[in-house]
Amino acid sequence: MRELRKRKRLCLILTAELILDILLDINRESRNMSTTAQTRAIKNYRKRLKKRGVSRFEVLGLDTDRELIRSLARKLAEDDAEATRIRSEVMRSVSGAQAKGGILAALRRSPLVGTDLDIVRPRDPGRKVDLE
Repeated sequence: MRELRKRKRLCLILTAELILDILLDINRESRNMSTTAQTRAIKNYRKRLKKRGVSRFEVLGLDTDRELIRSLARKLAEDDAEATRIRSEVMRSVSGAQAKGGILAALRRSPLVGTDLDIVRPRDPGRKVDLE
């Protein structure tokens, strides 16, 4: 009698473990299938972007500038005359360098501006050279 109860208990335990293993396998397979489909969709999307010459990248900035950055990126992605104009304006604005008067502005920022320097170059006639 005791032996029979032990066998029944053992069968129930083995059956429960088997059912649990089957359910876990089904769950893993369903997760893998959705992940595979999702991965494939992302891969195809990025491939289409690459064909258009567009790439994804992440930028850090203020939350208030989010829509500005997105709209700017959309305009630049069009790659037309207006995008070229916007691109050159932004590049000029961000670079900080001025197109004209760059050297003059640098000389005016020099620490020697305003000092009374007397720079005289000696006038030397040079040496005589016999060309015959």
